Amino acid sequence: MSKFFGKHNYLNKLAQNSYKAINAGVYSAESPDYSSHNQLSLKRSILSCAHTPLITEIKFASPSRGTIHNQDPSKANLNCIATTMVDAGAIALSIVTQPYLFNGSPNYLSAVRKTVTVPILMKDIVVSDVQIDSAKRMGADCVLLIKSIFDNNLAEGSIEKFADYANRRGLQVVFEAHTEQEYKEVLKLIRDPKQNVIGINNRDLESLNVDIGTSLDLLKRYDKSTNTVISESGISRPEDIQQLKMVGVDAFLIGTSIMESEDMGSKITDLYQST
Repeated sequence: MSKFFGKHNYLNKLAQNSYKAINAGVYSAESPDYSSHNQLSLKRSILSCAHTPLITEIKFASPSRGTIHNQDPSKANLNCIATTMVDAGAIALSIVTQPYLFNGSPNYLSAVRKTVTVPILMKDIVVSDVQIDSAKRMGADCVLLIKSIFDNNLAEGSIEKFADYANRRGLQVVFEAHTEQEYKEVLKLIRDPKQNVIGINNRDLESLNVDIGTSLDLLKRYDKSTNTVISESGISRPEDIQQLKMVGVDAFLIGTSIMESEDMGSKITDLYQST
């Protein structure tokens, strides 16, 4: 793995942490095996939603904010958090499974899988098919593939190879773009827009600055065609959702503002009922 350790930017740090977690056996830990779980379609859940499609995220920390939720993850009632989110109207859950910097774990995903019947996205820095295998075993329905990770040769293969492997394993893919160039390339590489979706992350992975203008600008300038688009990061107000809807965003991935709230259920209903 030494070739990945020569650079010192944030993207490389994220990849390093994934290899560190793989080598530590984080994705091989024993847990209930949900490999036979029938895939729940994230795309179908988005398009069939009668209200604003919110994908709410369970995460306990982030590099930019530090601790987000004031409870120790090992002591948190994950099932209670997940049920609260779904009962409030979340159409899917994103579970952060990266242990370093994010305080996540694949075991959190499997714990939630037995509780909810909505699609689950395994949110991680995927660099190896070991993680895709883990996603399947833990009961995920889709995985995140970050375009810039592959563009910087930080993964063990191409994004096309990883997407194909995930699809063959019965998992949908969220192709995540951060820049104009990435978004244009993602539009070209999605072979099956009926199966996979696009995520536009409003966070700059170098500066960590967040601006929903990223989603607004890309969708104003480029036709999304038949693709389903999720806007990620920096969404905390009904006004944000209203702006993003106007340019064609189909769903909204929201984590920090909900996990920081003392009443997660009310925060979620306020977001979608006000739009």
